[in-house]
Amino acid sequence: MGFLLFLSEAAVPLIIFYIIGFGVLSKRPVFDDFLNGAKDGMKTVVGIMPTLIGLMTAVGVLRASGFLDFLSQLLIKPASYLSLPAPVVPVVLIRMISNSAATGLVLDIFKKFGTDSYIGMLTSVLMSCTETLFYCLSVYFGTVKIKKTRYSMAGALTATAAGVAASVILSHYLS
Repeated sequence: MGFLLFLSEAAVPLIIFYIIGFGVLSKRPVFDDFLNGAKDGMKTVVGIMPTLIGLMTAVGVLRASGFLDFLSQLLIKPASYLSLPAPVVPVVLIRMISNSAATGLVLDIFKKFGTDSYIGMLTSVLMSCTETLFYCLSVYFGTVKIKKTRYSMAGALTATAAGVAASVILSHYLS
């Protein structure tokens, strides 16, 4: 156990020293390469900033307008057939857009039901089994200026459905 703790604490510094050492041994201008990478990173941030602002605004509008609650109420009946409790439905919807907003909803569930409850466990597993698909698709495709995503959205929605199903099954067997 002591070795695993040491390894987990030393992994990041070791990787950084390895990269710097490799650059020095390869006779690369390590600091200049770092600065060029930082410049490219800033260009990427500036390029995806409108997408990020749009997504965060959309989440804020959905929550403030009550549309998220309305949509959740519409989906409670179909979700119950899938053994998905009503308080988890908004988490599933928001998780596809924003991780931070979904984390806020998860914390609300933890306060209300507890972390050790079935709903708390399901929510935790759900957050691990799903991805912020709209965020990822818009940021990654937007960064490289891909307009036609072909089957990406269908694949991402299928993976999300599989993640939700896996969350329900795993939580049912673990509780």
